[in-house]
Amino acid sequence: MAGSVGSNGCSAVTRVLFCGPYWPASTMYTKEYLQNYPFIQVDEVGLEQVPDIIHNYHICVVKNKRIDSDIIAKATQMKIIMQYGVGLEGVDINAATKQKIKVARIPGSTTGNATACAEMAIYLTLGVLRKQKEMDTAVIQKDLGLPVGETIFGKTILILGFGAIGLEVAKRLRPFGVKVLATKRNWSSNTVPCDLDGLVDKKGGPEDMYELAREADIVITCMTLNNESVGIVGHKFLSALKKGSYLINIARGGLLDYEAVFVHLKSGHLGGLGIDVAWTEPFDPEDPILKLPNVIITPHVAGITEYSYRTMAKVVGDVALKLHAGEPFTEIEFVN
Repeated sequence: MAGSVGSNGCSAVTRVLFCGPYWPASTMYTKEYLQNYPFIQVDEVGLEQVPDIIHNYHICVVKNKRIDSDIIAKATQMKIIMQYGVGLEGVDINAATKQKIKVARIPGSTTGNATACAEMAIYLTLGVLRKQKEMDTAVIQKDLGLPVGETIFGKTILILGFGAIGLEVAKRLRPFGVKVLATKRNWSSNTVPCDLDGLVDKKGGPEDMYELAREADIVITCMTLNNESVGIVGHKFLSALKKGSYLINIARGGLLDYEAVFVHLKSGHLGGLGIDVAWTEPFDPEDPILKLPNVIITPHVAGITEYSYRTMAKVVGDVALKLHAGEPFTEIEFVN
């Protein structure tokens, strides 16, 4: 979506702030892209430092920093708050709007982010089905022929949230010989970028998730985290699943009710869990849920590939250059 928020005012330098040390390639690749533009300054600071220095910056890349109304009130020169990706659940969009600050995401369908996340969903699915942790143990113990895993072939897979990532997941699942179910808030033709014939066997809305859960062998969550979806994968949903079903989460940790997931894993009703996102991040490596043999976790790297991160660095860099020049933006999607 094209848009313009004016220039950075009278400043000779446009300043870009990256919040926190995690996902370091985002800052590094953006600096590399902008290295020949001395009038663009890119800085990275610790999460706790953000409130004290945000008044110096015109663009803020939030990563996992919560940008609340108090921080936004201090952002007196800010023009754009954006994510290095799509998730904006940590930004108080209403407060930003009141202060005339635009909030934006980078559409995953244009950067390779959705594709990368979909690939990670397949990786985690195969990992829990083939019992990755037990395989690691077998190698250490010099065992052969253990464990006995499961095949993805013939399974029924429910995709919760059929946006850009959910669509890419479905495309990659088809060759495995599975049945695909999916939920989406709106299935109108203008919200789905391609013909779904042969891609999704059964469609439903959020209200159908419990009914669809009864058919699923595997659930892959690709939903946006918001006030309505926090903890949506809870006792009611997990109880509706078949005994021994598997759960994969590549979206946001808050979609899953921790206690419900833990209880269903311990009881054996949930056959396995594969997550790239956790309830708190970085997640405690000593958390009891990680001690279970049927749980695998990756460190929030689903969208992080050389291609996707270089592409998003270019987007952030181009946004900074266009803001400096007072030109309209075409690479980002504004949400306010």
